[in-house]
Amino acid sequence: MRYSLGIGSFSLLSAITLTSCGGDEFTPPGGQGGAGGTAATCATATPLGVVERPTQLDVLFAIDNSRSMADKQQILAAAVTDLLARLVNPECIDATGAPVASQPSGPLDACPEGSFREVEPALDIHIGIVSSSLGGHGSDGCAAIPGAETNDDAGHLLSRLDAVTLEEAPTYLSKGFLAWDPAAGRNPPGEADFAALTGTLGQMVVGVGQIGCGFESQLESVYRFLADPAPYGTLSVEDGVVVKTGLDTTLVKQRADFLRSSSRLLVISLSDENDCSTREEGQFYLSNQSKASNGNTYNLPRARSECATNPADPCCASCGSATPAGCPETASDPSCLLGPQTYLEDSINLRCFEQKRRFGVDFLYPTERYVSAFREPTLADASGQLVPNPIFSDLDPSDAIDRVRSPNLVHFVAIVGVPWQDLARSPSNPGLGTKVGVEMDTSLPSGGTTWDVVLGNPATYQPASDPLMVESVEPRSGQNPITGDAIAPPGVLVNPINGSEYSIPYRDDLQYTCVFPIEPRDCSIPGVHPDCDCDDPQNDNPLCEDDPSTGGRTRQVRGKAYPGLRQLAVVKGLGEQGLAGSICPVQMVNPEEPTYGYRVTMDEISRQLRFSSGAFGFCLEQSLSEGADGGTDCAVIEARTTGGVCTCEGGRVPVSAERACVLEQLGELGDCFCEIPEAEGAGLSACQNDTRPQPLANGAPVNGFCAIDNATSPPLGDPKLAATCVSERLIRFVGTAAPSADGTVILTCP
Repeated sequence: MRYSLGIGSFSLLSAITLTSCGGDEFTPPGGQGGAGGTAATCATATPLGVVERPTQLDVLFAIDNSRSMADKQQILAAAVTDLLARLVNPECIDATGAPVASQPSGPLDACPEGSFREVEPALDIHIGIVSSSLGGHGSDGCAAIPGAETNDDAGHLLSRLDAVTLEEAPTYLSKGFLAWDPAAGRNPPGEADFAALTGTLGQMVVGVGQIGCGFESQLESVYRFLADPAPYGTLSVEDGVVVKTGLDTTLVKQRADFLRSSSRLLVISLSDENDCSTREEGQFYLSNQSKASNGNTYNLPRARSECATNPADPCCASCGSATPAGCPETASDPSCLLGPQTYLEDSINLRCFEQKRRFGVDFLYPTERYVSAFREPTLADASGQLVPNPIFSDLDPSDAIDRVRSPNLVHFVAIVGVPWQDLARSPSNPGLGTKVGVEMDTSLPSGGTTWDVVLGNPATYQPASDPLMVESVEPRSGQNPITGDAIAPPGVLVNPINGSEYSIPYRDDLQYTCVFPIEPRDCSIPGVHPDCDCDDPQNDNPLCEDDPSTGGRTRQVRGKAYPGLRQLAVVKGLGEQGLAGSICPVQMVNPEEPTYGYRVTMDEISRQLRFSSGAFGFCLEQSLSEGADGGTDCAVIEARTTGGVCTCEGGRVPVSAERACVLEQLGELGDCFCEIPEAEGAGLSACQNDTRPQPLANGAPVNGFCAIDNATSPPLGDPKLAATCVSERLIRFVGTAAPSADGTVILTCP
């Protein structure tokens, strides 16, 4: 039997209703796991579900490939080894939960005697990459022309090693992704050498490059690859509106090869800018347009005056559109009377921030589109019809797996522009990790929640309370509500989070949310470092320092990030299935420390995955009847097909006589039936409250099942264990009670 890394990793296959077998005598089917030939009297029972455990993990990296991303890609390339090492070769721990001195060298090696894995190794992983570049969404920008092919990666899997030469890394069967397969479980086998796997992956991460489209579509690229029911083949503009034609069969094939129907799905997005996923319909492409039909610079119309004070006002609209019903005439609106915008008011580089306030129109897809894609079994297609969501569909009906993942097997991680201090459990001790789930919603001593600090309320256009998370061309003021650090004016480099605000004479950039040290680069020579931010020797940019050789501030020593608000909105919408991390690392000096690079975020990802394995079970729609000592009156039966060689081992016991009648209804599920006992006493309490993958009671591993129920008052067990269930009720399996990969499980209750 192999464990998977599945969160709540049971998926409901069927429901079975049993008729009463009151006083009937019953001889169970053959097999040693039955109750022999003993006649039994049993009560009515209803199995709540037959479930099966997935054993696969699919990881998709969504990496921004616009300018200024090279340094962040290099940090991520180093960090992926940390993440994968924790997943494929988890530590062996002793009875106290502490790591033992001698650790196995690989996932197939046994733990030293007296110890056990904190969670079983991941032996079947797909790893793929997409970029943030989807072209201009119908505009004249970001065309995929020779020398700039990476302007439009079309949502396809990327395996390139260099964004200029377009050289590609070898992938599994040339399918565009890597396959971790140390046990040689597939034909032909995948990669079994961990160093080779992480080495190639690191090269692919950096190979995404930074010469992609500046209209970064971080969220839509993920949606296009994973969830778009019918990704278009071509996009054009006809009679002034976007037209989609054909089907991208390459993407559809890549998706079917990469995404297994019942795997756990982990999406990790890396970007230093806010998402700019432009709606590909109507005339929304104009938000990315640079030239008018006469060849002059194209500028978007202004917004009506109501937008400046309240973008949610029903009269807030574009000066270029019809007057909204019940509103003063647009032609006489004070803002509209100012005439067309100028370049300083409408830089093409800043088309994607605060669109409703500045232009009167939201040109971007709503973030709910992406929350729904990660949660809902159906999605609206281009015509508005509800169709199956590929994420929750069987994309390969020809294989032997016909079950599909549940929403609690889908995770989204956004490593974006947000101060790590805002997310840290302890800003003074960042090694304690990043806040997750309910921690983000917990009230802060300063008032509000962490979500209020970093995001505000996008639905009502309420800005974040941290001024560093406010998108602005003008210098901001105030102080960080977490650390109390005041925003520094231009030229005064004292703020530990973003250095200072700076002057933007051409109004073509935003103030930074955070900065971090990088290898110094010389920006004084044009073209040597095309992503330099310090070419003006008179700048007051916090990224720059004086260069003695030039006499100006042309030496760039820091990297930057802008507020990643839309990605954070998706993380918030996903609750326990979302995780936010800062793209500005805590430190880049000591690689041995837990705060180095993106290790804080990678550790939190692996911790969440290990925790979720500890919460292994399936969600329940209703509370279970209470039994003795905090337990239930329910029983769990595991059905397996053994070819007549049936034994109830590994903590299983033969099915009790009073439940033997249940077996009459389960014959088609196997020939071997065993009960998985409920944990008892201290073991029951540990199962319900110890969130580690392997709970311990009195220094010994706990084996069995238990019920977690947040709907009762007080809650039964630690609420975090059932937080991924919509019903907030979970049956948890721990230790040797974990169901076999080749078995099905039936929960029966009187």
